[in-house]
Order: sequence, then structure tokens, then C-alpha cells
Amino acid sequence: AGPFSIHTAARVMIADRMDRAPGAPFIEVQYLPDAVLGYLLPSRYCESDRFHDMAVEITAGRLLGYDQVTAIEDWLRSTIRCIPGSSNIPVSAVDVNLRQSGVCRDLSHLGIALCRSLSIPARLVVGYLEGLEPMDMHAWFEAYVGGRWYAFDATQDELRPGYVAIGYGRDAADVAVYNQFGLSVYPLAQEIRVYRAESAPD
Repeated sequence: AGPFSIHTAARVMIADRMDRAPGAPFIEVQYLPDAVLGYLLPSRYCESDRFHDMAVEITAGRLLGYDQVTAIEDWLRSTIRCIPGSSNIPVSAVDVNLRQSGVCRDLSHLGIALCRSLSIPARLVVGYLEGLEPMDMHAWFEAYVGGRWYAFDATQDELRPGYVAIGYGRDAADVAVYNQFGLSVYPLAQEIRVYRAESAPD
């Protein structure tokens, strides 16, 4: 055994825009699809049972549904500092709120917990974002309103084309980049490049 490297590449087709839907309604729990119900419950890194009063305050005066999630996204963007590289392990929503800072995954955990506390299903998405600086894996969250999932990303000023999703889950415990068994192995270096096919490097 000794040092080794892994290389992988993929060409993917993605939507040319990210949908927004102000006013999309809240869906009452009894009308939610069965596959969505699990995203209402507290999970390892999203302790939604601890955030109801806070979520109600953040979303006061907003229409139930999409507009509530937009209020949560805006609050995260203005309140919780996103510091790339500041955390190498998943941090729970409670801890992120105490620290008032974190990486993209951490802000997403807090956003998910706030949504679920209002009975809005929410899930973590892990993938890549073209043009992200510094380039790395990325995480954002989706909320189920108006009969479908919509993306939200408090680490960016606005949603833009270029999101590449590779995994969905209740939180980071469901979408680990890799799992290992036995002695711990840590990558020494990681290089990620994301670009449009028509502008691929030579």
C-alpha cells in the first residue's frame, strides 16, 4: 500500500436555468407524496424540532410556501457567514446557528432545519457549480412547495445556470462524498474542474 490517485470525468446535461416560483403554495402534510414525507422529520444534522419559533420569526408576514423559504434563504445570506474551507466535517444546524458561520453544507443544514420546522419538506443536494470560487464540491438545499422541489442557495447572490447535482439526502449523513472502513485515509490533494462543454480546455 502507498499513495495512489483516482481520476474521474463526466459529461452531463443540465437545465439552462434554475426555476424560481414566488407564491408557490405550501402543501399540507396530508397531501404530500409518500416519498416526500421523510424530509419533514428531524435528522442527524438538521434538528428541525429546535427551530420552530425562530423560523416563524424569520418568515413573519410571508405567504406560506415558497415565499417562506425565500425568507429563510435571505436570512441565511445576511446572517450566517459562508467561509469556504472553514470546516472539513459536517456541522449540525444547531451548531451552525451558534457559530454564525460555516461552509455551504452547514448553511444548507440550517436552511433545511428551518424549513422542516414549518412543515416544509427540505433536502440536501451535493454536487458542483460552474464558476464557483474557490472551486470545490458544493452543497445547497431544495424545498418541496407547489407540488415540486425548488433549489435554494444562500451562499450565492442568486441562482444561476451551472448547478450539477450528484446526490440528494436528508442531510450530509446521507450524501457522503465517500465512505471508508478500517484505518482512516485522508486525501492529500483534490482538484475539481467544472466547465461548459463548448468551452472545454484543450
